[in-house]
Amino acid sequence: MRLLCAFDRVLFKLVSVIAQLLLVAAAAAAFYQVIARFVLHSPADWSEVLTRALLIWTVLLGVALAFRHGAMISVELLRNLLGGMRRRVLEAVIGLICAGFLGLIAWIGGQMTYRVRFQNVPSLDISISWIYLAIPVGATLAAIAVLARWCAGEEDNTPVRNDAQG
Repeated sequence: MRLLCAFDRVLFKLVSVIAQLLLVAAAAAAFYQVIARFVLHSPADWSEVLTRALLIWTVLLGVALAFRHGAMISVELLRNLLGGMRRRVLEAVIGLICAGFLGLIAWIGGQMTYRVRFQNVPSLDISISWIYLAIPVGATLAAIAVLARWCAGEEDNTPVRNDAQG
């Protein structure tokens, strides 16, 4: 179990760093697009597409991080009413449903990625499958995150609080 927790910690730290770097790169590409268009009067055709691709990857990696930290949308009324073993069973059922759904999305995303492997993004001159690959990668990481959070047990079961909750 300790090995699984260590792997989980390292994996999601790496995912977090990659997502942050991709977000910085997307902001830099968007900034360049604005400068090129309005200052240099020569818009770059690649920067808008690159920004969009980087944001797609950032969002799908961010979803995995949100699942890992328990920040997914949920109705906590039933969870708060239950205690002990019943709460744990409810969380297991919810976790399995989420992991199953994410696994299905990963499978379908993998098929989509394979299907478009010969299509190119003209302005970047790369296969569009590199962009589509974010779907199966993000969904697989999110499924791992759901299972890792559930396996971590009660000590890691504190829900993320939003600003309205104080």
